[in-house]
Amino acid sequence: MYVIAGLGNPERKYMGTRHNVGFDAIDALCNEYGIELTETKFNAAYGKGRIGTHQVILMKPLTYMNNSGEAIGPMCRFYKIDPSENLIVISDDIDQEVGNIKVRPKGSAGGHNGLKSIIAHCQTDGFKRVRVGVGHKPQGMDLAAFVLGHFSEEDRKEMKESVDNTVRAVATIIEEGTDSAMNKFNQKKVK
Repeated sequence: MYVIAGLGNPERKYMGTRHNVGFDAIDALCNEYGIELTETKFNAAYGKGRIGTHQVILMKPLTYMNNSGEAIGPMCRFYKIDPSENLIVISDDIDQEVGNIKVRPKGSAGGHNGLKSIIAHCQTDGFKRVRVGVGHKPQGMDLAAFVLGHFSEEDRKEMKESVDNTVRAVATIIEEGTDSAMNKFNQKKVK
């Protein structure tokens, strides 16, 4: 079984912001695989289903971004999921252009507070992740204002494609492995 966690903030005012692309990807995975987030536990909304032959839990932590690990750690422990093997985290990435995604088998938080929280609560940085490019912060702009801001009309079109690629990348990680997903998706604007 896999736990697939998309990071974001739960309030309606954060919908469509750069920081909430993880929630957008979970919504897209739910639509693609007919999974509903009907359960709430561990400070998360989640649902169970299948991607291919694998059982999955899709989840949105309701703890706000910076405390995502407070939901993901207990979820993994309850379902006896080894985060180094069967946790996939989807988050925003300000180090990539809009439309790009990057699959990683593990790594540091890279300054992302949501990932820092997950590392602390899961006691490993060895979990798989899909980092979704939201563009670089303009010089002189406050980081929080940037990531909590909305996309331009043009960027929204790119993000639709990016979220679709994220869905495909998650399925590839599960069905074919992380290396295969990296080879297919760690390129600029996969078509």
